[in-house]
Amino acid sequence: MTAFPHADAIVIRHATDADTRLLADLAALDSRPPLSGPALIAELDGVARAALDLHDGSVAADPFAPTAELVELLALHARRAHGAPRAAGSLSRRVAALLRPVAVRA
Repeated sequence: MTAFPHADAIVIRHATDADTRLLADLAALDSRPPLSGPALIAELDGVARAALDLHDGSVAADPFAPTAELVELLALHARRAHGAPRAAGSLSRRVAALLRPVAVRA
């Protein structure tokens, strides 16, 4: 079973100037200061649920929605596209392990 059994779409995108209010609202919902740098946003069915700061790797996420996998997707996308800091956590290590090449014996 996945965390998003009825999700129609997960979108990872760069924040724009038009997202300033959205990022501030998400940070307030998460009881943290707004993200300070350029960010990636994770949307689930058109609703922003998490954002990752590309400068320092900090995250603002909706505490009332399951966001762990969205945060991991943000971190993975940031690492692959921008070389951003790695998010801590066992799920991050599992995702990284899945991406490592493995030796195949003939």
